[in-house]
Amino acid sequence: MQSDHYTYRVTWSPEDGEYVGLCTEFPSLSWLADSPDAALQGVRRLVADAVADMEAAGEDVPVPLAEKHYTGEFRVRIPPELHRDLAIQAAEQRVSLNRLVSAKLASTPK
Repeated sequence: MQSDHYTYRVTWSPEDGEYVGLCTEFPSLSWLADSPDAALQGVRRLVADAVADMEAAGEDVPVPLAEKHYTGEFRVRIPPELHRDLAIQAAEQRVSLNRLVSAKLASTPK
């Protein structure tokens, strides 16, 4: 498994007064450093070590999110009242409920 295929992020940690490197597929791992580059390098080394340890122990290594197959479908449960409101909005806009909800999700700030 190539650890450089994982999803990495660097952000500022006000609590620590340093940058923190994170890996989405390994939420329990992080690396603090004085610069964003050092935080990224540190967490990447940490993940590579964790992957090597897991492989040596015969454990399942997480699949990188970028390498997973996504169908574009998922189910979500909502209260009946919200379902009704969304169905009404879709009918008024003359679009399917799926198209309405997709558009709302796409316009959500990331």
